[in-house]
Amino acid sequence: MIAGLTLLQSICSLSEDEVVDRWPENPYWQELCGETFFRHDKPLHRSDLSRWRKRIGEEGLEYLLKDTIWLGLETKVVKKSSLERVSVDTTVQPKNIAHPTDSKLLNKSRERLVKLATAYSVELRQSYKRKGKQVVLKAGRYAHAKQFKRMRKQIKSLRTWLGRTVRDIERKLANRPQTMRFFEEELSLAKRLLAQNPKDKNKLYALHEPHVACISKGKAHKRYEFGNKVSVAVTNRETFIVGTQSLSGNPYDGHTLDGALKQVEKLTGKKPKRAYVDKGYGGVSRLVEIQEVA
Repeated sequence: MIAGLTLLQSICSLSEDEVVDRWPENPYWQELCGETFFRHDKPLHRSDLSRWRKRIGEEGLEYLLKDTIWLGLETKVVKKSSLERVSVDTTVQPKNIAHPTDSKLLNKSRERLVKLATAYSVELRQSYKRKGKQVVLKAGRYAHAKQFKRMRKQIKSLRTWLGRTVRDIERKLANRPQTMRFFEEELSLAKRLLAQNPKDKNKLYALHEPHVACISKGKAHKRYEFGNKVSVAVTNRETFIVGTQSLSGNPYDGHTLDGALKQVEKLTGKKPKRAYVDKGYGGVSRLVEIQEVA
């Protein structure tokens, strides 16, 4: 059931809510998921999908892809000889985050800490609830008007207030280690936010997605994208996907090629003889010959 819903979610580019809501309306989807009779109720809660993905991990999802490749070979959608030549490239998988700005991130971090403090009965000296919203709006208006000196002044205020909130919480919880453990993650993110500079690498771009990276792929309409890099390998003839990897950070494309080819061999059981890549792989030649191991 869940494997079928995961495949449908990927094929139709749907969210977890959408795929669960539309499932009762489609008899073909229900048959794919193993149902014998038509059902009018939702099959499961949408959170079960994300929990299941976390539980099976990378190996489980690779098994699903391997099964898809086997099915493609069985139905002759892809020929076995096509597995010898593959095209490999990387792309960005964008995350569902707001465009990151210093003012919004600093204020959001303070709001999350204040909310957590309220939940665990930690009395703060000041929450800056009203002032925070006003200063974020001012910073946005000054940036739009290109009054950057005034904008930086507002950001400095937000940074100061976040620092005060962090120190206040640490003082209040110094003798409450059991409660402190619930604040560790948020305090760590806040400190990371306070420490980072405009030109730093591996910056924090979203509090709910701390592993998001800023990636530039040279697109004219979209200079920067926020998400994670993904490597995709397809057969050169049918463009049938035979490998895909999620890459942490923003690694150089040439360093990801070896891992991509090893995954193709692992999933298909056949070592590619030739791999085609673009100029983004730099030091790796555009046509890569792969010697057969005797």
